[in-house]
Amino acid sequence: MAKDEGLAQSTGQQGRAHGLEWTSPAHGPKRPVMGNGLKQPADSYMKQKQWLAVALAIIGGAVSPVPAANWPQWRGPFLNGSSPEANLPVAWSKTNQLAWAAPLPGKSGATPIVWDDTIFLPSPDPDKNLLLFCLDRGTGQVRWQKKVAQGDRVVGKNNLASPSAVTDGQKVICLFGTGDLAAFDFAGGALWSRNLCREYGQFANMWQYGASPLLHAGRLYIQVLQRDPPTYGHARDDRPSRESFLLCVDPATGKDLWRQVRKTDAREESMEAYTTPLPVRVGERTEIVVVGANYVTGHDAEKGDERWRCGGLNRRQNLYWRIITSPVAGPGLVYAVGPKRDPLLAIKVGGSGLVTDTQVAWTVNEFTPDVCTPLLYRERLLVLDGDRQVLTSLNPATGEKQWQGNLGVRETFSASPTGADGKIYCVSEKGTVVVLEAGPEFKILATFSLGEGPVMSSIVAAQGCLFLRTAENLYCASRR
Repeated sequence: MAKDEGLAQSTGQQGRAHGLEWTSPAHGPKRPVMGNGLKQPADSYMKQKQWLAVALAIIGGAVSPVPAANWPQWRGPFLNGSSPEANLPVAWSKTNQLAWAAPLPGKSGATPIVWDDTIFLPSPDPDKNLLLFCLDRGTGQVRWQKKVAQGDRVVGKNNLASPSAVTDGQKVICLFGTGDLAAFDFAGGALWSRNLCREYGQFANMWQYGASPLLHAGRLYIQVLQRDPPTYGHARDDRPSRESFLLCVDPATGKDLWRQVRKTDAREESMEAYTTPLPVRVGERTEIVVVGANYVTGHDAEKGDERWRCGGLNRRQNLYWRIITSPVAGPGLVYAVGPKRDPLLAIKVGGSGLVTDTQVAWTVNEFTPDVCTPLLYRERLLVLDGDRQVLTSLNPATGEKQWQGNLGVRETFSASPTGADGKIYCVSEKGTVVVLEAGPEFKILATFSLGEGPVMSSIVAAQGCLFLRTAENLYCASRR
């Protein structure tokens, strides 16, 4: 693992937490800390920002000034990997256009969550504690940290701190692979906590549980798609079987509103998924889309009932093909990708029952991802085959290929691409960043490396900055 000892030594304002040394860099420009400034409910504030950003995305141009945007959950303010942010750097380094670097105690695929002047970040530490950090967005200093669980475990590329946190601007909610689910206010006050594994059984996923929770319209949704029976040693307890389910929780209290069992005819490892649920508007109602165990399903957001089901994922019915890539929604369509570069499906919303033969609008078979979730940005569906380093731009309505190109880096990409400021940001597991133009042709703008792999977390664009998490640091890059 690459290290930059000089970076750690050049920092000041040291503090200690759980025996670890935390520093706030003294080098580089620092942005002024912004206050919360909310004069209306957080939900209303969020919706106004989203509507403005949607309008900008529709017209496909950069309008100035653009209000600073938050990144409240894993795939950003629109749940599609894009942000309305502008004036972002094309390239940066540890000495150029870097606002700050905050040392981290452990690696994780969890994406930074940004709300105004606050950043939330789950992380393990060397003692295998599972922590939630709250950082100052302007300086990178640690405001507070909470030990939520303990007993981190690494299997393959994954650990128990993989799920990203979520926030509504008033509270933050985090979930760890131990089943520990907890909510805190922005001052670090504990609101509620519970352990899903004690209630429903240890998560039975070969590579550890990795789905992020979804916070939508005042409800928290958590999906658990797992193997039954639980044959893995880390999943065994006094329960002989496991149900896969979609859980709806009241974020104010942590109590269940409903739990919908999700059945499948998939077997063994193909029953498992590491995907995150997605809300989709269908007429006057909202559906929660779940991908995994060889199917895409749409569930009533109010009650959890399954409204439709689409097959076509894992067409060869391989017993060991789990699904990692999460769904993305576009106008009238949901995009889902099968495991191991199986086809990408565009499914028309509004169906009922089994819709495999009636609602699939189009499919794409070449250079589809096994891990990276597609990006929907500026009327392009951007699909990254991270194993073969090929990025493809598709027409979201028809699936027609607009352009395709190789990133020019012979490294694996597991982080999902991010779209902002007319650019596409990709980062490899070794910490190499490739920045492309989100335009009518394949065009690489910059390639540079920060090292410090493994990097599994997607780049975040929020509050005029770019945030990149490596195995050692959280970096904040900015032109300001």
